[in-house]
Amino acid sequence: MLKNKTILITGSSSGIGAATARLAKEYGATPILHGKTDSEDLKNFAKELGCEYIFCDVADKEAVDKAVQDILVKVGKIDILVNSAGIAIRSKFLESTDEDWINVFKVNVLGTTHFCQAIIPQMQKNNYGRIVNIASIRSFASTSGRPVYSASKAAVMNLTASMAKEFAPVIAVNAVAPGFTETPIAKVWDEEVWRQLKTSLLGRVAQPKEIAEAILFLASDRASFMTGQTVIVDGGYSISGK
Repeated sequence: MLKNKTILITGSSSGIGAATARLAKEYGATPILHGKTDSEDLKNFAKELGCEYIFCDVADKEAVDKAVQDILVKVGKIDILVNSAGIAIRSKFLESTDEDWINVFKVNVLGTTHFCQAIIPQMQKNNYGRIVNIASIRSFASTSGRPVYSASKAAVMNLTASMAKEFAPVIAVNAVAPGFTETPIAKVWDEEVWRQLKTSLLGRVAQPKEIAEAILFLASDRASFMTGQTVIVDGGYSISGK
């Protein structure tokens, strides 16, 4: 499905990003991992997959540009970019601070922007590119206690459509909007969150690999007539009506 494709996945040391990297390797792609720091987890994962990795703060444009240029010297091209790096905070609107808003938007929106800006020019040069951003079901409807995160993911969804318009037909840009997914952040979910997620039509939490399947479908030529779309993968949670 992805044979001979090189795919860079941000935030791929754990969670959805890691699942996407592992599955991309199974589908014949050459993954490039990314983490914020040069951690042992990132090194070990890269060793496991037998692939290259980069590390930088996605919010730091200069660091992103340098990391991307350095890895391009090694691998020659990047066909696919998956923007999986992201953070979430729980803070009610009146309790949220400027620092909350700035930090979340720096990672979730600017981080996506920085990697796209660094990689799109060589995609244009190669006359081929696929970008998949990670939005959220909260891109469509926020929830109490997460206005900052929800607003940032709504921005990612809008950015996806904007880029799709600007870079068509050479580069297809889509997004996946996951529902509740069992990533490391699930460890801090309270009983209310677990009650909520069980109201989905499928009645369970998603596994990271299930989200990765949707991401890699959009990254592949099987989705050759799709661009500017945000695909909801939430087990029917958003339409359950419960």
